Amino acid sequence: MRSILVSLLTALTFSAMSQPYQPNWASLDNRPVPEWYQDAKFGIFIHWGVYSVPSYAPKDVSLYARYAEWYWKRLVDSTAEGHAQFVAYHNRVWGEDFKYPDFVQHFKAELFEPTDWATLFKKAGARYVVLTSKHHDGFALWPSAQSWNWNAVDVGPHRDLAGDLMQAVRAEGLRMGYYYSLYEWFNPLYQQNPDRYVEEHMLPQLNDLVTRYKPDLVWTDGEWDLPSERWHSPEWLAWLYNESPVKRDVVVNDRWGKETRSKHGGFYTTEYGLVHNDEQSGQMARPWEECRGIGHSFGYSRAEEVSDYQSSKDLIHLLVGLVGRGGNLLLNIGPTADGRIPVIMQQRLLDMGTWLEANGEAIYGTRMWTGSAANEQEGVFFTQKGADLYVLCTQYPATLRLKGVAGGKVRLLGREAAVKTKQSGGQLTITPPAILPLGDARDYAFVFKIEGGAGR
Repeated sequence: MRSILVSLLTALTFSAMSQPYQPNWASLDNRPVPEWYQDAKFGIFIHWGVYSVPSYAPKDVSLYARYAEWYWKRLVDSTAEGHAQFVAYHNRVWGEDFKYPDFVQHFKAELFEPTDWATLFKKAGARYVVLTSKHHDGFALWPSAQSWNWNAVDVGPHRDLAGDLMQAVRAEGLRMGYYYSLYEWFNPLYQQNPDRYVEEHMLPQLNDLVTRYKPDLVWTDGEWDLPSERWHSPEWLAWLYNESPVKRDVVVNDRWGKETRSKHGGFYTTEYGLVHNDEQSGQMARPWEECRGIGHSFGYSRAEEVSDYQSSKDLIHLLVGLVGRGGNLLLNIGPTADGRIPVIMQQRLLDMGTWLEANGEAIYGTRMWTGSAANEQEGVFFTQKGADLYVLCTQYPATLRLKGVAGGKVRLLGREAAVKTKQSGGQLTITPPAILPLGDARDYAFVFKIEGGAGR
């Protein structure tokens, strides 16, 4: 098997040499990020798997130790932060003899209704969805031959969760992609021989995921153990871009090796505002995306309370700020083991949809305005679409003064009230009208559209 795959990789490499994209970062990084992704701005991330059964992480620890999807690793790794809390919880609730793989018997997804999920995502105003097809525990949500008896069809739900959701999401007209962990914590082959693991397990599994479902996006993770060369990432991406069934429109991120984040791949990623534990600030060199949960964990955590969740207003402000700085928001939900999206998460998503229904033209299909730096104001962000300029305000302003803007008609999106303007000395002054609150999420941020305000 190994010799066959090595030969396949060699053939793939030589084939790619005659293709538009060659298996090296100098070539691969020249591929533009497809426009659909840059236009979409808002996506839904879904962390769902065996870890959704214990659904626990302590709260008195640092950010990464609050991730419930890391339950298995932190339970058995005595050096991991939070290990003692995980062990105490596990022994008290499940017993010392209960092993992580035993949780699969409780991962039934019996209430999973993919059409209901997809309808919610559509109402939320999301334009794409990314499902964890396989997290670091190695459990696959599709009938992967490489994860025999450790996938959602062979055990647990006995259902192709990844395929069923793909079908429902696309029926709603949304783009669909998959998160995929390159490494697996406790896969014996990975622990004993990472190179064989890559050639015999990871690459065939990734190929199957792409050829079987033809995803719009491949969102990799778990890359930090090895450089991209060891993962064979350049060779695989050359195949993806040149020969795969999704070569024209597929989007990828930047997590392809220990050296690649914010340097190589497709769009760049931040996580809870961090890039490799460092605070992210300003605009990135390429299209980029912030991923985070509504709470502190990606996987569902029953330990979290209302105070741990971002409010609808906070999330709308987050979206406005990210898009104003040229980014996308991939907002995570963590379903329960039986397949329900927690009601508090549904409520937050529906509020975002209410706001986007009124103000979405200032988000979708826009780009960061080149005049933003000269007009920096607290709580005020800018986007542009063609010649039109959008001013997004997280608080209702008394007056807006914009430098270098000579626009035409000014309109307050979602309202009928007239807006007064004055042009003087290269500055546009906007006097917002008196308005009454609407009593819903539309009151959380306000958008003024200036026709022709961005220039040409």
